[in-house]
Amino acid sequence: MNVAHAADIAFAASASPGGGGSGAVATQLLFFAAIFAIFWFLLIRPQQKQKREREQMLAALKRGDRVVTTGGLHGTITGLDAQKVVLRVTDQVKLEFDRVAIGRILEPQGDKNA
Repeated sequence: MNVAHAADIAFAASASPGGGGSGAVATQLLFFAAIFAIFWFLLIRPQQKQKREREQMLAALKRGDRVVTTGGLHGTITGLDAQKVVLRVTDQVKLEFDRVAIGRILEPQGDKNA
């Protein structure tokens, strides 16, 4: 390789004379910021909101609440502590579950005859 050839390679690898490199970097940063904002508003933020609502629901559990577990079992809470919940399924059947196994709280039913 001679000196003239090396000079041609170095010149070809150098930045364009217009200085367009900084504009391309700014465009890429703007593009990545837009992608992050889309992910934030479509994925991350709704998941955080759902998690917060679930934690509030689990903290609000009390005796007498009718609940459904994540496995679909219906029961009434007869006892609970920080980690566990005791559900009465029938008159003589009581089952113990982790608190996080509660899927939802059922709305209290009024008169069954109405």
